[in-house]
Amino acid sequence: MMQSKGKLLIVDDEKIALKNLVHVLKKDGYDVTSAQSGTAALALVESQFFDVVLTDLKMEKVDGMQVLKKCHERSPDIEVIVITGYATPESAVEAMKQGAFYYIAKPFRLEEVRQVVGEAIEKVRLKRENCQLREQIESYEGRVKIITQDSHMRRLLEMARQVAPTDCNVLITGESGTGKELFARYLHYNSARADGPFLAVNCGAFSEQLLSNELFGHEKGAFTGALTLKKGLIESAEGGTLFLDEITEMSSAMQVKLLRVIQEREVLRLGGTSPVKTDARYIAATNRDMREVTKDGSFRQDLFFRLNVVNLHIPPLCERSGDVALLSVFFLKKFATLMRKEVTEISPDAIAILESHDFPGNVRELENIIERGVAINTGHVIQVAHLPDNLRELSARSFKKKEGRIPSLEEQEKAYIRWVLNEAGGNQTSAAQMLGINRVSLWRKLKVYEMEEGNGS
Repeated sequence: MMQSKGKLLIVDDEKIALKNLVHVLKKDGYDVTSAQSGTAALALVESQFFDVVLTDLKMEKVDGMQVLKKCHERSPDIEVIVITGYATPESAVEAMKQGAFYYIAKPFRLEEVRQVVGEAIEKVRLKRENCQLREQIESYEGRVKIITQDSHMRRLLEMARQVAPTDCNVLITGESGTGKELFARYLHYNSARADGPFLAVNCGAFSEQLLSNELFGHEKGAFTGALTLKKGLIESAEGGTLFLDEITEMSSAMQVKLLRVIQEREVLRLGGTSPVKTDARYIAATNRDMREVTKDGSFRQDLFFRLNVVNLHIPPLCERSGDVALLSVFFLKKFATLMRKEVTEISPDAIAILESHDFPGNVRELENIIERGVAINTGHVIQVAHLPDNLRELSARSFKKKEGRIPSLEEQEKAYIRWVLNEAGGNQTSAAQMLGINRVSLWRKLKVYEMEEGNGS
């Protein structure tokens, strides 16, 4: 199957003009979505990602300028081409001022449209390459890189990029292992505080007394053993970011103290009499439902409002389309480099099993699985045999929908035979015994399904 040259959205309330343009650009190898109104276009832009949008200017209710504005609110990477049968110098100037890539007057020449679309796609590609390069450079400098191709995650990253420079407090929610601290670091390194410290503390890992000392510090002589002054993390995060992980595990008394620090921008050390001015940004995270913990009174509503200026909710890995394979390859390269091993691939069968797993431990669980696969590997490829037992068992009993449809009996049988052959180390005689059929029957099935034959011994 030919790879798409780019994802396009074409918007025009003239049905025939829309149909013709869709037909031509699909033939040219683009993945094309169409909308016959500006209202429909706004809904599509909100729910999907596009590389280039071609929109008619004059439409009822929602016009092309509104579509253009929405596209740029959605993502700065999207390029918008405005097409109109009511071309005027004023409308052209206004469209370009609003950030349109190009302005085409009707009737247009198809060659002109093709050329402009090609140039817009190339600009998008270059912008994304530059962004990836910048992120790679930042990761080499000890900064952060978030690997995803899921549309919801990309929207989250876009929101994080917009929020990062504002210095407002952020609450990150999501299951354990989804990457909440990674997002916190991403916010920090994309903010004006990037050169300041990033300090993290797990609020559930300390007793109330120890957490108080960690956050607020103490004066010399504040208690027995306090031989010197100790600055707390709130002070130490001056000019930077303080990440409060598992914030809902903080006691009520500590919540009151933290609320005052955030409101007054000053901290009082234990044993101190004069508050110290502070300048830290606060990012908090939890895997619990904030509505429940504020409703039952275990978490103060006023502190919740202070921290939840912006909420980023990270979806579990099982809901992130395409990210399992992408992250698997990323972790493979990472651990192969760290362990100095020449493991360079993951077999399609192993990827299929990973993609059918629901990952209760999320990204952290996947990372551990790939680390294990590299560690026990003596070859170049992570095979099904290198996966944990529970995943290999899963491959024999998985009836998950494939690409939104129920797999056929033939597909299930083919996958099951492949799994049994793998378990038998490619030995057809052993595999036939496991399957409860004779070797000739297995050989026939392998021929029918055009599967590679294993070791016949």
